[in-house]
Amino acid sequence: MSTLSADVVESPAAGLESPCSPALPERLESEPVEQALPDTPPRPAWIEIDLGRLKQNFELINRVKPAGLQILSVVKDEAYGHGALPVARTALACGASFLALSTLEEAVALRDRGVGARLLLLGDREEKELPWCLDYDLTCCVSEPHTVAVLGQLAARAGKRVAVHLKINTGMNRYGVRWNEAASLAALIGSTKSLLLEGMLSHFAQSDEVDKTFALQQLARFEQAKRDIAGLGLAVKVKHLCNSGGFLDLPQAHFDMVRLGILPLGVFPSSVCRRIPGIEPVMTVKARIVAIQDLQPGDTVGYGMRYTASSRRRIAVLGLGYGDGFPRVRNQGCVLVHGQRCPLVGGVAMDAVTVDITGVPAAQLWDEAVVMGRQGEDEISVHEVAKLKNSVSYDVLVSWRARLPKLYVNEAVAR
Repeated sequence: MSTLSADVVESPAAGLESPCSPALPERLESEPVEQALPDTPPRPAWIEIDLGRLKQNFELINRVKPAGLQILSVVKDEAYGHGALPVARTALACGASFLALSTLEEAVALRDRGVGARLLLLGDREEKELPWCLDYDLTCCVSEPHTVAVLGQLAARAGKRVAVHLKINTGMNRYGVRWNEAASLAALIGSTKSLLLEGMLSHFAQSDEVDKTFALQQLARFEQAKRDIAGLGLAVKVKHLCNSGGFLDLPQAHFDMVRLGILPLGVFPSSVCRRIPGIEPVMTVKARIVAIQDLQPGDTVGYGMRYTASSRRRIAVLGLGYGDGFPRVRNQGCVLVHGQRCPLVGGVAMDAVTVDITGVPAAQLWDEAVVMGRQGEDEISVHEVAKLKNSVSYDVLVSWRARLPKLYVNEAVAR
């Protein structure tokens, strides 16, 4: 993960004086002071992650949640593009009980960087991953007998009792044992002395829309599996079903813990789910104006000449493009310059976005533009960018490329 550094101004070339040139003074007033290069090369486009705002979002969630309800912070895929380690540290400082990852590599990376908290691996594990899970003290979700048997054997050889969470398929039909067959797998786990049935979980297919019919059906199936397992005399300590949408709209499904991924990042999962006042986005994507072109009527812009100026226009070039994860659109969308919306013109290129700044006469070279986020009184939301991409906010957040440096702000506030 790279961090943004201050721009460094290049010194003028030395040793190029002509015999006909006047002698230069020892130091020009405008001559820059020599300074050390930053750790990473500067770039006129970057992502800002406000860790103080992240902490504030967690605190607001903690205030409205029922007492005793545990929070699992989902930090898979670099915490939805925000950076797994800083988000994990902030979540834990705000009282999160678990962190959740999707891949073994993600979990190992956190362990190697000193995170000692409980880590839950979502999804199923291939057999060759299980020794790593044991060595790195990772909690696995299990949904079929072979994984239970192999993990139990490995744990027994290591002289450990390993906690597992039983994944139950209540209708999403992705991972998990079918709800009406969950008790038999729970019995197998219970009879394996080297394993502990610590948790049971399922996942909502649609929890953040107005129509809760299918979500309530999934809840009923989860309740059935819970009763069937309890009927075997097995006590399950941590039951969890809710994602961010379920946490907001389905309090009857909270159980012991909720899994929050997008909500602490300041993004509500839908336009109709319940709001928590004060929750704000943590991520802002910015770029500087790297060039300005003055167009005459009839001039075109970009590949394929997709935009033709009907009058004199002033066009700014921003130093990012679809190679950084911005949607590859033509003549759609806006960015903010000096707090004003400026429409995109022409097609988005790999390394450049062109915007019409005719209505912002004060805009000049190297000014800061906001591609996603707030500037002044206006905001380009992640949902707005998602519409350009014909996708969802989750996709937009994780699609910003690694070549965009990340600048973490308000780190001291987050501690």
